[in-house]
Amino acid sequence: MENYRKLIMVVDDSISALLVAKDALSDAYKVMTVPSALKMLEMLERHTPDLILLDVVMPEMSGYEAIKILKKNPRTKKIPVIFLTAMNGVDNEIEGLNLGAVDYITKPFLPSVFRKRVAIQLSAESGIALFNHDDCLQDRVTARTKSILGFQSKFLKAIVELVEGGNGYRIESGRPQHCLGPLLSRMNSMDSYKEQTAMWDAEILLYSSQLHDVGKIITPNSILKKPGKLTVNEFDEMKSHVPLGVGFIKKLEEENEDDDDDIRFLQYAEIFAGFHHERWDGSGYPNGLMGENIPLLGRLMAIADVYEALTSERPYKKAFPHNDAVRIILEGRGKHFDPALVDVFEQVADRP
Repeated sequence: MENYRKLIMVVDDSISALLVAKDALSDAYKVMTVPSALKMLEMLERHTPDLILLDVVMPEMSGYEAIKILKKNPRTKKIPVIFLTAMNGVDNEIEGLNLGAVDYITKPFLPSVFRKRVAIQLSAESGIALFNHDDCLQDRVTARTKSILGFQSKFLKAIVELVEGGNGYRIESGRPQHCLGPLLSRMNSMDSYKEQTAMWDAEILLYSSQLHDVGKIITPNSILKKPGKLTVNEFDEMKSHVPLGVGFIKKLEEENEDDDDDIRFLQYAEIFAGFHHERWDGSGYPNGLMGENIPLLGRLMAIADVYEALTSERPYKKAFPHNDAVRIILEGRGKHFDPALVDVFEQVADRP
């Protein structure tokens, strides 16, 4: 029994996602990679895994459709399922938990956090496997739903108040966490950053990064969507999204003092919103901070934000290819960006 390794079945139509998951887990578990939900159902006739990691969006059959079949089958209904997906809305998480999943992990993920959450689900309490605690699981779903909806309500209330005080224009939405994830993963393995990264909750941090430009919610669309160069006055108005965003997040902090996860989420978000336009050489805004006077998370977001802006289509430009975006960021070493963090970026830049 000492050599027994639990079996994890990873189901995803993305080959790269299968490889990343297998690489993260294969040291501790037997890992079986499966390219579709239909293939998973076929393989479950011959194999009984201890855990299934199931992507949501797949051709032919989605993860949501597949888990319904699993839960109706007496032979598979008690196999714990974790959804592994790029969908990160709270509604998606609630739906996944209500369908019977034991957890919901958003891609991209840090391997160390990923392994820990898998280990938690495979652990046992008082000799009883966690996935057998149906009542406890339902309580967890109810509590988690209440927590998410409570925070979401405060979030939406603050947005409404902010919009009522301004022009109410729609914010552009970026996905800086897609760049931050690999950067954080690499930093976590480097001695020079271990002391700082050990204090971060990487999962919450990645979620919070999406609020870095929340202040743009009241920036007029005539500026956000202008196809040409901004005037001096327009650029000044654009820059105001930083203090507006920080003020918005501070309002949420004042109204949300009871939940540690929410507090951490907002603290990270405040740093991202307040410092992602500062530059290493002091030429950024709003405070013209220089070098290590800029918080480390702000220096990280500066790189992630520029990379996402370069590789995304905007009204005034087409999307740059990955290699061109990488070249521009490397050229900003020591001017726009922290040289040491650009070195980290360069090490992970071969993963577009």
